[in-house]
This record gives sequence, C-alpha cells and structure tokens, in this order.
Amino acid sequence: MINYAIRLVLTGALIYLMPKLLSGMSVDTLTTGVIVALVMSILNTFVKPILHIISFPITILTLGLFSLVLSVAVVYICSYLVDGFEIHGFFTALIFSFLLSIANGIVGSFQD
Repeated sequence: MINYAIRLVLTGALIYLMPKLLSGMSVDTLTTGVIVALVMSILNTFVKPILHIISFPITILTLGLFSLVLSVAVVYICSYLVDGFEIHGFFTALIFSFLLSIANGIVGSFQD
C-alpha cells in the first residue's frame, strides 16, 4: 500500500510537470496532478477493460489502432472528472497517454 502511495505521488508530480513539455494541457497544482494519477489509475483498472470488451470488433477491424482511441477517451474522461486538469486536442491527449505510460513504467521500475 505504501509503494502504491509513493508511486501515485511520483506519477502525480510527473503529471504536474507535463504541461511544460506539452502545450494544450494544463494542471493547476501538484495536488491536482496526484488526483489525476489516482483517477487515471481507477479508470484504467475498471473502465478501460470494459471499453476494450465492448469495442473488441472495432479493434480487430482496425488491427489494434482503436485501442489508441480508447486511451484518449480515458484521458478525456479523467479531464471531465478532475477540476484543474484540462486537455485540448486529440493528439495532445494521445501524447499525454504515451508519456504517462512511459512515466508509470519508469516509476514502477524503481519499486519492488
């Protein structure tokens, strides 16, 4: 549990710093970044698998590219749910999703 909290805070800090690299998004405070990390974690755990199941035929037809659209949809849902976190544009959300997965991989490699 303590590892998850440390990972959440580190990921939240990275989310807070991402608008410096990416135009088209804003994160108000470090607390908002941590909340975004928590909400993204919850959405990726519960909502994204359901979306993958529902969209399985479309994902097969597009040879897996529709899963990128699902990642962007999850980012937009998070933007809708968290005040102080805004994403403008499809490609900004897509790049944010890529950067977040890379950040989670880096932060996760230091754990365990």
